[in-house]
Amino acid sequence: MKNLLDERKTKFQALKDIRSRIIKGTMPVKKTYTPEMRIKDIADKGTFREFRFGFSTGDPLGFPDYKRKKEEIQKNTGVKEAVLSGTCCIDGHNAVIAVMDRRFLMGSMGIAVGEIITRTFEYADAHRQPCIIFTASGGARMQEGMFSLMQMAKTAAAAEKYKRNGGLYIVCLTNPTTGGVSASFASLGDITLAEPGALICFAGPRVIEQTIGQALPKGFQISEYLEEHGFVDRIVRRDEMRAVLSQLLKLHEVPKMKTSGKEYYRGRQ
Repeated sequence: MKNLLDERKTKFQALKDIRSRIIKGTMPVKKTYTPEMRIKDIADKGTFREFRFGFSTGDPLGFPDYKRKKEEIQKNTGVKEAVLSGTCCIDGHNAVIAVMDRRFLMGSMGIAVGEIITRTFEYADAHRQPCIIFTASGGARMQEGMFSLMQMAKTAAAAEKYKRNGGLYIVCLTNPTTGGVSASFASLGDITLAEPGALICFAGPRVIEQTIGQALPKGFQISEYLEEHGFVDRIVRRDEMRAVLSQLLKLHEVPKMKTSGKEYYRGRQ
């Protein structure tokens, strides 16, 4: 116990030192890689069209200070919720895309996020388009209690229905992808990509070590370790992502057919 407390004190002091250096201007602040920046890097110029579902998370439990915190985040960042979704083209290939945003309560999944992800799958299914989701989340949103946990089942069911109807689901796991998100739609892709060094897990390594009473393997729950053990198909750097997605979409493209004057898509059975 004493060693654990000492370790926490050391880490806390290190964080205080970093914060002090940032405030004094002696340490550069790394710019946040926002969903808008990611989409700009991936999608063809001018092709992204955001879905306007017209709703946001309420406060089903009346959780203390929850409403104020959300309003503050929305004001400071201009972000309405923890996921941005819409349609785009990637090197000429149509796709539906959703990108989670860590700036909004650490990308946690509440009612609104679960609904947006579900509707994203439904749109991709209805229009016979591939679905690409970039995950980044601390898990289910504790301020919404059981309502947030229900989103795990809803999003997983939407992903499974989409895949059974012949849809191509590509998921890219970014740092961190944890908790209820990792335990639902983030783990159900037909193709699973990950960024280098990303933390991907349900519970953190310290919690697991305390539960099982033994040390974990080196690099456990990091994307490279998961690729080595078959959970991740490929590690992809940000500067490679557009080219890799373009290649995957080309390989799995659903050809358009014309018959009796009507156009339809021939999907997988």
